[in-house]
Amino acid sequence: MTYRSGLRLVGDGLVLREWERGDLAAMVKLFDNPEVAHWTPLVTPFDLDAAKAYLDRALTANGTIQLAITVDGGQPMGEVLLMTDRATLGYSVGPEFRGQRLAVRALKLLTAYAHEEAGLPRVLLEIEPENDASSGVARSAGYRLTDLLPTNVTDKGRPVSLLTWEHLA
Repeated sequence: MTYRSGLRLVGDGLVLREWERGDLAAMVKLFDNPEVAHWTPLVTPFDLDAAKAYLDRALTANGTIQLAITVDGGQPMGEVLLMTDRATLGYSVGPEFRGQRLAVRALKLLTAYAHEEAGLPRVLLEIEPENDASSGVARSAGYRLTDLLPTNVTDKGRPVSLLTWEHLA
């Protein structure tokens, strides 16, 4: 599935918009963080070259929607993404912007898009059991933990066990 260029989702005090070339420095500030590196598959260190490569993939990724979380369409405060081929969402909020329920609000907005516009009856999150903050976001956004066995992967040389959370249309 592809989506139209220029996608903007507006609601709950947020504007979710596509990443732009002018966002590179903001991406470094958001994603070059030990906590982000630990809980996400983003490369570390996340420097300007990593930001350029990430943006290039974001602008050409077929089947993945990657949107900057903003309050007014301007300064990125995080990211929310939807991998339509796997019906899986993800999110990250920069350290200085946490505590504003940005992840919950962005996740709800993109989840509604996934159900209503992308036609996905079930969308998923994959979260490490120890990631209490992310589990709290999932719960607050209306997701529920499934009974599926954990998915075991290796990320940056570290074994990772992921629990599956779901949201039904």
